[in-house]
Amino acid sequence: MILGRTAETVLRKRYLLKNEEGEVIETPEQMCWRVANAVASAEENYGGNSKHWAKKFFDLIWNQEFMPNSPTLMNAGTPLGQLSACFVLPVEDSIDGIFKALWDMAKVQKSGGGTGFSFSRLRPKGDLVKSTMGVASGPVSFMKIFDSATEQIKQGGRRRGANMGILRCDHPDIEEFIKAKWEEGVLRNFNISVAVTDKFISALKKDEEYELVNPRTGEVAKKVSARKIFNLIVEGAWRNGEPGIVFIDEVNRHNPTPHVGMIESTNPCGEQPLLPYESCNLGSINLAKFVKGKDFDWDRLKEAVWATTRFLDDVIDINGYPIPEIEKMTKANRKIGLGVMGWADALFMLGIPYDSETAIELAEKVMKFIQSESHKASQALAEERGVFPNWKGSVWEKRGIKMRNATTTTIAPTGTISIIANCSSGIEPVFALAYKRANILDGEEFFEVNTIFEAFLKENRLYSQELIEKVAETGSIQKLDLPEEAKRVFKCALEIAPEWHVRMQAAFQKYTDNAVSKTINLPNSATRSDVEKAFLLAYELKCKGITVYRDGSREEQVLMLKKAEKEKEKVRRPSKFIEPRPRPRVTEGRTIETKTGCGSLYVTINEDSEGIAEVFVQLGKSGGCSASQTEAIGRLLSVSLRSWINPEVLIKQLKGIRCPSIGFDNGEIITSCADGVAKVLEKWLKGEYRKIKFEVEGIKPLTEFAGEIVEEEGKTKMIGGVCPECGNVLEYGEGCATCRFCGFTKCG
Repeated sequence: MILGRTAETVLRKRYLLKNEEGEVIETPEQMCWRVANAVASAEENYGGNSKHWAKKFFDLIWNQEFMPNSPTLMNAGTPLGQLSACFVLPVEDSIDGIFKALWDMAKVQKSGGGTGFSFSRLRPKGDLVKSTMGVASGPVSFMKIFDSATEQIKQGGRRRGANMGILRCDHPDIEEFIKAKWEEGVLRNFNISVAVTDKFISALKKDEEYELVNPRTGEVAKKVSARKIFNLIVEGAWRNGEPGIVFIDEVNRHNPTPHVGMIESTNPCGEQPLLPYESCNLGSINLAKFVKGKDFDWDRLKEAVWATTRFLDDVIDINGYPIPEIEKMTKANRKIGLGVMGWADALFMLGIPYDSETAIELAEKVMKFIQSESHKASQALAEERGVFPNWKGSVWEKRGIKMRNATTTTIAPTGTISIIANCSSGIEPVFALAYKRANILDGEEFFEVNTIFEAFLKENRLYSQELIEKVAETGSIQKLDLPEEAKRVFKCALEIAPEWHVRMQAAFQKYTDNAVSKTINLPNSATRSDVEKAFLLAYELKCKGITVYRDGSREEQVLMLKKAEKEKEKVRRPSKFIEPRPRPRVTEGRTIETKTGCGSLYVTINEDSEGIAEVFVQLGKSGGCSASQTEAIGRLLSVSLRSWINPEVLIKQLKGIRCPSIGFDNGEIITSCADGVAKVLEKWLKGEYRKIKFEVEGIKPLTEFAGEIVEEEGKTKMIGGVCPECGNVLEYGEGCATCRFCGFTKCG
C-alpha cells in the first residue's frame, strides 16, 4: 500500500484501531488483515476456504484496487461489527411510529450508518389529530426533531450522523419542505430531496396544475401549478443545492422486488434506493489501478469484480445489525452495491477529456462490463449458496435468472476511501490539480498535487515548484502557459459544462442496478435556467435522481484560495475604539414571546431612525443566573447593534447555542435562551413581526446578506468550506463536503 501524507493522516485519525487512551494500536497492514480475515470468515458457512479468500481480499485492499465502505474498514473484526453504510427507516403517521423511527435512527447512527426517511406518510400541517382533537404540526416540524437528535449522536465515535429526508411532490406540505433549508443552519444534518413523479413532469411540460393529496385521507387537498412548485425547487437548488430531486417512478421501474414493497426513500447521498428497514453494504473498485497502456486490463478487472462481489455478499453474513427488523429485511434481499472510484484519474491516464463523447462511451462500456460480471458472479454464488430469500416473485425469477443478490451495483460516495486509495472520488472530475495544505498537527504548509498530473508534467519536462505554486492558487491550469492538449484533458469540475456532468451520471446509471451519487457542479454565475435545464436533462436521460451545487452558494463556503488572505489584509485595528451611538429618548418596537426549555422568553426589539437601537431580553422566571444571563445577552446585543455591527454576524454567534433544556415554539426547536433570542431577531429582520419599518441605510433584511458574494475572475474553485477539524479546504461533491486531508466528511 502506497500511502501519501494525506492518506496516513486519514487512516490514523479515522480508521486504525485505538486503545482507551486514544493511541493507535494497529498498522495499515494490520487493518487490511483485520478486515480481510473478518469478512472471509463467512466462507466457512458454506464450506469454503476462508484463508484463501482472506488473502485475495487482503491483496485487493492492500494494493488499493478496492475499498469497502467506511463502516466495514472501521468495524470489521471489532466488537461493534456494524459494517453497512446505508439504511432506510419507515416513518409511520402516528406518534408511536414517528418516535419508533427516531429510536431506530439513534441505534443505526450510533453504530456508524446513515439513515434515509420518507416523510410522505405524515399528515400535513394543520390536519386533524383525532386522539386529541388538535392539529398536526406536519413533516417539517418532525424532521427538525430528527435533526436535533442526530446532532447529539456521534456515529461509532468516528462518523458524523447524516440523513436523507424525502417528501413526495404531491404532499400538501411540499412548499414548506422545499423552503426548509433556505435558511442557513436549518436541518444541517439532512440532505433533502423531492420525490418527483412522472405525473408531475407531465403537468410541468403541459403547464398544468396537479393534485396535492392528504396521505391520511387519500383525498385531494388542493390543486397547484406544477410550474410554481418546480420553480421553487429550482430556486432552492440554485440558492444552496437543496433540495435535490429523486425521480421516484424511475426508481420503482427498476425495483427488483416490487412484490415486497415500493421504494419511497434512499440513503443520505441518494445512490441507494431501499425498502423500509433495508440496508446495503457498498464497496468501490479503483479504476485507475486497472488502466493498462491506452485501455483497461479487462481480465484483471473481471477477476476483481468477481472477488469483490463475493466480498460484499460475505459482509451480509458477518454483519452486526443494529435492530432485528434491519437484519431480517437485509438478509431477505441481500442487496450489495459494487461501484467505482478513480474515474477522473483513469481518464487522465488514458488522455481522454471528461467532457467528450469518447469519455461517455467508455463510461458506458466500463459500467456495462462491471454490471454484467457482477451479475454473473452473483449467479455463481446463487448456485453455490442459494438465491436471496425474496427471489420468488422478484424480477429475477420472472427472467428465469437465479441471483444471490437482488442488486449488485451502486455508484457511491468515496470521500475518505478514495483518499486511502490515492485516487479521485467516485465518478466526479477532480476539484483541483494541486492544493496548498496545512498539517493538522504542526501547521506546516505543503503542496499536494494530483499524482497523474504530476507524472505528466515530469514526463514532459514541464514540472517546477514555481508552476505547482501557480496551479495551487486556483487548482486549475487553464490560464497557464501549458500545452493545449494538457488543458483539454486536465480539467477540473467547474471547467466542465453542466450538461457533461449530467450525461456522465446518466452513462453510469444506464448500467447500475441501484443509483449514482454525483454532484452536478455549476459555476457561481449559473442561472436558475441552468439549474432547470440540468434537472430536465437528468429526467430525459433516465437518471434516478439529481443534485446540483452552484459554486459559492452556501454561506459558509470559501470561494477562493486567495480570498482569505485578501480579507486578512483588509482587517486593521482601528485608530480608536468604536463608540456606540447614544440611545435615543424615544424608540419604537415590539415585544415577542418565544418558548424555551427554561420557560417563556420575552424579547423586546426597539428601533430608531438608524435601525435597531436596543434589545431587552427577559426570562419568565425572575432572579437567578438564567435571568441575569438573558439580561446580559440583551445589553451586549444593544451595544453591538448601536455600533453598526452586522446583525447577521450576531445572530450567527448566538444561533444554535445549546443548553440541557430544549424547548419548542410553534413546532420550532429552541435549543437555548440565546438561540431563542437569535431566532426572534432573525425573524424581525425578515419583517415577520414589524408593522413599523424604517428605511435604514446600511441595514438590510437578512435574506439579502446571503446573496452578497464577490467572485474574482479565475479564482473561484469548487470548495465546500473550511474543514472544522484541520482548517484545510472542503470539496463539495457526491452529496457531501469532504476534507481530503484529514478525512472529515459531512453529508447534509
